[in-house]
Amino acid sequence: MSVRGWASRRDREERGWLRGAPPPLWVRVLPVLLLAVVSTATLVTPHARDLGFLLGAIPPLAVLSYGPLTTALLGVVVVAVLNIPATHLNRPGNTDLLTIVFVAVLSVFVSYVRSRRDAQLDTERAIGEAVQRAVMPPLPERVGGVACAGFYRAAQDGTLVGGDFFDVRDGPYGVRAVMGDVQGHGLSAVATVVSLLGAFREAVLDQPELESVAARMDRRLAVDSAGVRHGELFATGVLLEFSRDGRAVRVVACGHPAPVLLHERDALEVVVPPGPPLGVGLVGVDPPKEVTVPLTPGDRLFLASDGVWEARDSVDAFYPLPARLATLTGTASAELSGAVWADLARLRYEVRDDVTMLVLAPEPPAA
Repeated sequence: MSVRGWASRRDREERGWLRGAPPPLWVRVLPVLLLAVVSTATLVTPHARDLGFLLGAIPPLAVLSYGPLTTALLGVVVVAVLNIPATHLNRPGNTDLLTIVFVAVLSVFVSYVRSRRDAQLDTERAIGEAVQRAVMPPLPERVGGVACAGFYRAAQDGTLVGGDFFDVRDGPYGVRAVMGDVQGHGLSAVATVVSLLGAFREAVLDQPELESVAARMDRRLAVDSAGVRHGELFATGVLLEFSRDGRAVRVVACGHPAPVLLHERDALEVVVPPGPPLGVGLVGVDPPKEVTVPLTPGDRLFLASDGVWEARDSVDAFYPLPARLATLTGTASAELSGAVWADLARLRYEVRDDVTMLVLAPEPPAA
């Protein structure tokens, strides 16, 4: 599966169990396996009747995997096994038998409640995915003359949209891209992400200068925070604009890490004068300066959020992104973000923020 778009399916499944996603296979098999093992042992030898107490654990285990009907069926089977003479378990005390029956009935009730909860979580997850696609639709493989590949993973467990955002749009002034990180995390930052992306998509169409696009986004945040008590909305961002011939890219940084240029076997961070973050009001302050970077065929730009740059290892050292990218220059653009994510895990760097990565590969038009 490609890493373009969102986190991998395996990662979502690992984090999704007990939040409505199907449990692992061993959890589903455990109640039936336990019933088979205990029943077989007691049929083979009367000395195994001391294992009968394990049957009382089967209904609670079934709650983790099955619905109320299957849980009730397993409870009935447990009671039947306890009363079959061949199993040597047909002499449980009345108190023990009533306890097992009570546990089975209680397990059926819990399974019913869990099934209703899972259905509600499935509905909420479907709504969340629809919001995700509306706010940040998956990138196409190409936008104009630029090949694109993105990776996104929200820091807040259980959410699909966090405080990071990116987009690539073609307009009358060339292909423009943005990556940013808004104040806060999780659902509280989604409204700000929506405002900034809307401002960017509109400015791409009618602002001839890249600095003007940044100013439009800055004004959007300033307007949103005006009149809000203790409103201090701000965001970091970096904007790019590719020339039509793919031989240059213009970069404006607003408090966000600069792109890394992958040229042949080198990976060098682009030197961009840092500008103030978006939302602090660019009027009256030194606006961000645009830098033009020449490109050669095969060059790629790698953008990453603070979640990558500020990942820390066991000695609290930051992840050396340019140095690690230099070892991955042979990786295809569509797989590069996934390779960095795997590298973070392999080297055991702790990620404490939303992770967003974007690979942009301008392709000059054919002669």
